[in-house]
Amino acid sequence: MSTLDPTPRRIHTPEQPTAVVRERVPMKELTDFFGRAFGTVMAAAQAQNASPAGPPFALYHGMPTDTVDVEAGFPITPNFSAADSVRSGVLPESDAFEAVHKGPYDTLERTYGLILERMSAEGITPSDTMWEFYLSDPEKQLDPSTWQTRVVWPIESGPKVA
Repeated sequence: MSTLDPTPRRIHTPEQPTAVVRERVPMKELTDFFGRAFGTVMAAAQAQNASPAGPPFALYHGMPTDTVDVEAGFPITPNFSAADSVRSGVLPESDAFEAVHKGPYDTLERTYGLILERMSAEGITPSDTMWEFYLSDPEKQLDPSTWQTRVVWPIESGPKVA
């Protein structure tokens, strides 16, 4: 998605190799987990001369409650091998909806709501997994209102993308 657009749009995602740390995390500890996971994955990738092939992301398995089953890491060049707590994974090829959220992370549920509304209007069932690409670095962009997050939510069933 080349421009900032909160309007959900239908896409087809290619399979993408990843390097991740996966844990079940209390929601209140998610930010700490991300910091630890992204650092751990980056160190493991650098030790293998592998390179991130995109921005950091989190893949959620199931809908978050008080805890969430989450993978955090980076899309990675295919020459990465699992090491210690970092494992090889994949963002799956899928039909999905995406939208770019602008603002703090605690308002992401608005963007998810827009995607769900669009899926419902089109008679589409969402997958129980979804992922977010963090396009902004909060350590460099101090104003949360400027942060950008690309939300990708695959579909379980519905009309296929042409």
